[in-house]
Order: sequence, then structure tokens, then C-alpha cells
Amino acid sequence: MTKNISENVLDKVRELLAESEFDAILITDPYNLRYYTGFKGGEGTALITKKGSAILITDSRYTEAAEKECYDGFKVLQFGAGVSVSELLKGYIKGEEIHTLGFENESISFSMYSRYVDKLCDADTKMTEINDMLLVPRQIKTPEEIELLREAEHIGDMAFDDILGILKPGMTELEVAAELEYSMKKHGAEGFSFDTIAASGVNSSMPHAIPSEKKLEMGEFLTMDFGCVYKGYCSDMTRTVCIGKADDDMKKIYNIVLSAQLRVLDELRPGMQCKDVDKIARDYIAAQGYADYFGHGLGHGVGLYIHESPAFNTRDTSTVKPGMIETDEPGIYLPGRFGVRIEDMILITEDGCESLAKSPKELIEL
Repeated sequence: MTKNISENVLDKVRELLAESEFDAILITDPYNLRYYTGFKGGEGTALITKKGSAILITDSRYTEAAEKECYDGFKVLQFGAGVSVSELLKGYIKGEEIHTLGFENESISFSMYSRYVDKLCDADTKMTEINDMLLVPRQIKTPEEIELLREAEHIGDMAFDDILGILKPGMTELEVAAELEYSMKKHGAEGFSFDTIAASGVNSSMPHAIPSEKKLEMGEFLTMDFGCVYKGYCSDMTRTVCIGKADDDMKKIYNIVLSAQLRVLDELRPGMQCKDVDKIARDYIAAQGYADYFGHGLGHGVGLYIHESPAFNTRDTSTVKPGMIETDEPGIYLPGRFGVRIEDMILITEDGCESLAKSPKELIEL
């Protein structure tokens, strides 16, 4: 993340604070730390108060980097050598008369929470969960974030193009995963957004199969789900190809999944509820007789973290808005036989959506 992505980040947080019951909030989630402070190290604690203080506490391993990376307005403090995080926080909490301290209940361990309650809370100060307060602003990506996500997905496109040139019978799933990861690194990835999935034949019927020593065989599907991290931002794409020729039943299932995926791209509009976007693909797959074989949600948000809110599933009533980046990944999985999934990251626009992945989606037979 570059400084201009969140140059007004403190104003953004203080607007949230002004509308809330909190006098201050603690940030401990590594992705929120990066988004709201600029610090990339992940291991630290930030405190932002209504009265104006903004501090990041980390240890000597990260102090120099934090001082370079934190957005203007943050003060970097170092714990260690007899000085604890709690002691540093307590000075600000008492000095600014913080009565209600918000904390990220989804990212803090019970032992850490208990320690903070013991050290920071008394009759005048209490800790209260902030739930998704800091997650909602991250749903709408800035133009700079969109470009980073676009490039991350482009790296996936290049890796897919590379792998098509070397896939052959006899390769193992582990080798396929390794080649994809090597290619993403070669094209500029700094890491991977999740463990690469390469599942062939009967293994492809398991949506999150772990790559194994199973060898690719003629007449089998190979599903590859992979993503990288580029300058902190994630990509996610899935393509299913056939090693050799697909039979008629395989082609039928593939084309149903492809049609469901394309219907979402055609029909999605801002203002819809997320659950109704999921319904586009789910209803189509059900109408073809395969309702029982599409068990997961249609998609999820992507950003600094691979699974962000909101999600395209049967429960999420969030409103789809321009600037969100989501995945569109329907699938059909026939136990003991094979599975098909096709996935793009999509940008929600003012009047529809744009697929960030440019790799072909028509059935490829190698």
C-alpha cells in the first residue's frame, strides 16, 4: 500500500469514532494495521483516540520500518526491555480519560483480551467489541487499490498461460502447484494469497483438495485455484482444463458452470443484495438438475486479505456497491467422479461489473 491510498486514514477512523460509542479503538488485526496505519510488518498494536492521538506499538525488529511506513500523524513506540504494550497503552488511556475502548474481537486471543482487561480496565474504563466497524470501509476500494488488485490478477493470467504450455500426463498435482507458484513469483508476486489448489480426476470433486502425488491422466479434468500477493494485495482465480479429450458428460457439466459464471457477469448490478447475486448462479445450476452439487457460496470480497466482506452467498444481505471487488466462482462437484469450478475476480462498476481476469474460459483440451 502506498501512502496516497489512505492519506486521510486518520480522518476516516475518527469519523467512525465520532459516530460510535468509543473514545478510542485498538487495532490488532494485521490487515487492518496495514490499511489504517501503513505499517506492513503485521506484528503490532495501534491506538487511535477521539482526542487526537494515533500510536503504533511494535518491537525493535520492526521499529525502523514502522517509522518509514506509517502514515503521517502516527507516533511509533517500542515495547520490550522491561516496557510492555499494556504499560504504553495505559499512559494514553488514563491521560485522555478513555472510558470506552473498542477492540477487534475477531482478531484478538482470549489471553490477550484478559491481559488488557486486567491492565487497562477499571471502574472508569471498559473494553467493548467493535465487530466489523473497521472492515466495512475496506469494502470499497480506492483507484490505487483497484490497480494493485488488477495487476495481481494479471500475474495470475500470466501464470495460467505459462502452465498451459507445460501440462502433460504424468505430471503430479504437486508439480502443477509448484509450477504455478514459480510462475507467479517470476512475474512479480511477493507471495501467495492462499495454498495453491491443483486437483485432477476424482480429486477435482473436492473443492479445496490438497495437491498430492497423483499424476495427471488423459481424459481427466484438472482444476487449478491459485492467487498471489502483489504489493500487499491478493488475487484469486480458478480454471478447469482437460488433459486430453473430455467426454460428453464432462463437457455438459463444464458448460453449465461456465454459463452460470457468465450469467453473473451479465446480470450483476450495483444495488442488488449479495444473496441475490449468488442466486443468479445457484438458480441456473439448480434448473439444470445439479442443485445438490454446488455447496459453497458464489464468491467473496478480495483485498489485502483473500476473504473479505461482503460475500456472495445465500445469507449475506449487504448491498453491492461500485468499487467492491468480489469473486465469481460457481462450481459443480460430483463425488467420486470429477468437479468443475471457474473463477474470476470482478470489479463492481457504476452500471455492472468488469472481470479482472482475462484468461480464456471456454473448455481447453490439452
